[in-house]
Amino acid sequence: MFKRLPLEEHTTACLTIAFVTAVTIFFGFAWRALRMSRAQVDRFAQLPFAPETSDQPAAPDPAANPTTPRT
Repeated sequence: MFKRLPLEEHTTACLTIAFVTAVTIFFGFAWRALRMSRAQVDRFAQLPFAPETSDQPAAPDPAANPTTPRT
């Protein structure tokens, strides 16, 4: 009834290659993080977070929404 996809026999190989690639990248990052010098770790620890801006929307006022039941 349904025809088989022509790539069906390659599905396992493609999934295995994708998994191995993802694991290799993960362990590459982990290896690099573990081999960082103490000075570099301290420098990264001192990096500032993004500054807060006033562009953030304020919390909604429950009194401004008439459909919200007041308690």
